[in-house]
Amino acid sequence: MQELAFLGIHPLNAVSSTEENAMHADLFIHNIGQLVTLSGPPGPRRGAAMRELGIIESGAIAIRDARIAAAGPQSELARSVEAAAYLDAGGRAVIPGFVDPHTHLPWAGHRAAEFEMRIGGATYMEIMAAGGGIVRTVSDTRAASLEHLVQETATRAERMLRYGTTTAEAKTGYGLNLPDELKQLEAIAVLQKRGPLDLAPTFLGAHAAPAEYRGRTDAYVDLVVEEMLPAAWAKWEALRYAFPQGWPIFCDVFCEDGAFDLAQSRRILEAAKRLGFRLKIHVDEFAPLGGTPLAVELGAASADHIVTTPADHITRLAGSATIGVALPGTPFGLAHRDYSPGRALIDGGGALALATDLNPGTSWCENMQLMLALACRYMKLLPAEALVAATINAAYAIGLGHLVGSLEPGKQADLVILDAEDYRMLPYRYGTNLVHQVVKRGCLM
Repeated sequence: MQELAFLGIHPLNAVSSTEENAMHADLFIHNIGQLVTLSGPPGPRRGAAMRELGIIESGAIAIRDARIAAAGPQSELARSVEAAAYLDAGGRAVIPGFVDPHTHLPWAGHRAAEFEMRIGGATYMEIMAAGGGIVRTVSDTRAASLEHLVQETATRAERMLRYGTTTAEAKTGYGLNLPDELKQLEAIAVLQKRGPLDLAPTFLGAHAAPAEYRGRTDAYVDLVVEEMLPAAWAKWEALRYAFPQGWPIFCDVFCEDGAFDLAQSRRILEAAKRLGFRLKIHVDEFAPLGGTPLAVELGAASADHIVTTPADHITRLAGSATIGVALPGTPFGLAHRDYSPGRALIDGGGALALATDLNPGTSWCENMQLMLALACRYMKLLPAEALVAATINAAYAIGLGHLVGSLEPGKQADLVILDAEDYRMLPYRYGTNLVHQVVKRGCLM
């Protein structure tokens, strides 16, 4: 009981209920100054709706069986809830846990030397052509045992949680052969089973052609389509035990100059879709190859990067069910001036999400708070739009919007108590961690 009091959790009757038929909860969080629920109709928020946050002043949340049982004004809930424990939020703001919908989480090693090369003037594609970039991390990841890979990745996952991310997508793509791509999938499953961070797996065997296929990209595409994708699906079937029922798995491809062209990308994604994968695609990071219209045509959950995307392709994206995922940490990490046209996508009625692009080459950053700060400054998003993009829209971008991303009854109890009284502090302040406490599946982290 002393430990609970130290955390601000108090025993029964800390907030008294006066109703005979009280709701019974495991945890009641009260004295919330600004409760940002993001409540609304099902589906990603689009256009002007990205500014609607469902804020409740002086709010409270009741949690039962790891789910939100009720969220509303404290003056109402305090009369109808009896809980096993009570947590005083101290007048702080509470938001949904961040959802990071684009990460390359499982890898081994680092590429600090390449950062120095970029500062000296080398471009991302020049580093790749010289055998660095993705290929360097592939070498390190292939050499790592499953246990070592899990250990390195777990450190990053724990740091993500400390910065308020409670759910994240996690891609393979640093194996680029069958055994090591499957090893990455297994590492994701191990970490999902261990928790507490929830992970949505993505197979990215088509991240780049490995060194042994240099100059033979079509032959590597044959390998991906004919052997790797079926084996990855079979592996997923064997690993489902680690994930909740109905959990999605995605297939992604890097549609870019120096990686895979439009025809190769189409072939891979269509083969993946036939097997049962849901689809994502890296598009227009450095050059517009037509990947965004392909994403829309194939019904991809998201089109990610969208930096050099032409205006007419943004219009098509805005009118589709595909979510545009902006990764502001990547141009920042590369010291580029151009960012995703998020403002244009939102003004066109589209749905935008934000992600870190956590990876060892261009954006080693576990902090979604920084993504909000960058998006507001360089993409001209309003703080409300940035928060929606990092929570409910990000959740729908990984097929989990029905479960996480907002604080509504029935949804998983994943939330962040900020060390601030106003959610706008998140993009306003930067370079610090504004998380006071994380609640994951109703448990304090």
